[in-house]
Amino acid sequence: MRAPEAGVPVLLVEIDRRSEDAHSLVVKLRRYWEWGRLLPKDADKRTVDLVRSRPDAIDQLVDHEQRLWLRVYPPIGREGLVPVAFVFADTTTAKVASTVQVLEEAGRRYWAPRRYDTLYAKAVTARDYRQAVPIVVTTLEQLTEHGAGAAVWRRLGRTGEQSLTDALDNPDGHALYRAQEARASAEDRRRRAAQREAQRPVCRRCGQKFTDERWEEITVHRTAVRAGDKSVCGPCRADDVVREEAARLESAAPPEPQDEPGPGRGRGWFRRRA
Repeated sequence: MRAPEAGVPVLLVEIDRRSEDAHSLVVKLRRYWEWGRLLPKDADKRTVDLVRSRPDAIDQLVDHEQRLWLRVYPPIGREGLVPVAFVFADTTTAKVASTVQVLEEAGRRYWAPRRYDTLYAKAVTARDYRQAVPIVVTTLEQLTEHGAGAAVWRRLGRTGEQSLTDALDNPDGHALYRAQEARASAEDRRRRAAQREAQRPVCRRCGQKFTDERWEEITVHRTAVRAGDKSVCGPCRADDVVREEAARLESAAPPEPQDEPGPGRGRGWFRRRA
C-alpha cells in the first residue's frame, strides 16, 4: 500500500485469515528483516566483501541507500526498514492477542529498536530503530468499521491503539537521540570545565588565578624549564624577570673611576722645597 499524501510512502500488508499459526508469522517477519538487509546484485565488490567478512558490517557500515529495498520501494521517511502490517480477519479477540504476543516475544530481534552506542548511555533514553522492521497490527473488522485513518493500529512494543502515522512514527527515535546527546555533551563539557577550573593554580604571592597561558607554561615540559618560580602567576613572574634583568645589568656594569688627587696632595716627603 502506498499513500504518501497520508504520510505513508509504503506499507507492506499481510492479511491473515488464521490460515497460518503465529510462529509462521514470525518466520515471515524474519524474512522481511533479512530482505531489508540484502545488497543489490550490482553492489560494489568492496561492500560485498565487507559484508561477507564482518557480521556487523551491514548494520554498522552499510547505509540503507546501498541496499536492495530502496531500489524497489521509496524512502519511508522514518528510521528503519519497510513497515509491515498484519491485518487479522475472521478470528476472535483472544486469538489476535495470543498471536500478537508470540510476534512480540519470538520476533523481538526483528522489530525491536536497540540502544544507541553512545558515551552518554545514562543520559540517552532514545532508541535506535534504523535496523528494525516496524510492525503494526489491526483487524479487518476495525478497518471496515472505522477506516484506515482511525486509531485502530497497534505498534509492536507499545500499548494502546494509534492512527497509522502515529504508530509508524518513532518519537523516542533518532530525533530524540540527537537532542539528548547534544544536551549530555554540553553538560559533560560544563562539568569538565568546572573540574578544570577547580584545579587551576592560585598565585602564592598575589592570590590571583593563573591564566591558561601561564598554567600551560608551568606544566608543558618544553616551557616549564624556563618558567621560573612555578608558584607565581604570569604578572608576578614578569616582575621577577624585570628584577632579575636589572640585577644582571647592575652586576655587569664597569666600576666607576676614582677621583684624581687635588692640588698640593700626595707629594709627601718628595715635594719640592721652596
